[in-house]
Amino acid sequence: MPMITIADEVTGAPSGPEWTVEVFEESVRLDELIRRRTLLEIAESGADVDPEERTRVALEGFVRNRFVVLVDDRQVTALDDKVNLHAGSRITFLKLVPLVGG
Repeated sequence: MPMITIADEVTGAPSGPEWTVEVFEESVRLDELIRRRTLLEIAESGADVDPEERTRVALEGFVRNRFVVLVDDRQVTALDDKVNLHAGSRITFLKLVPLVGG
């Protein structure tokens, strides 16, 4: 099975966490990628949180343009978009920081 990298980044800041995970399919919808990313964070933190609620918050954040998702440097713009994955794919969750005063 192919290994992919999932990374967090914030504009103008050092890179955040990064995970290497195995995938079992060649394509997956963006909302499912966001759900899996959320579950990785929950597992790593050991926090006792509701995964469904955290996923709902993450999906809402995407819809409200709080972050964008890049797959191999290509922006995915809709939750129902299919993302093609291959060995070495890099999925970047880029948190957007508003300009001061705007």
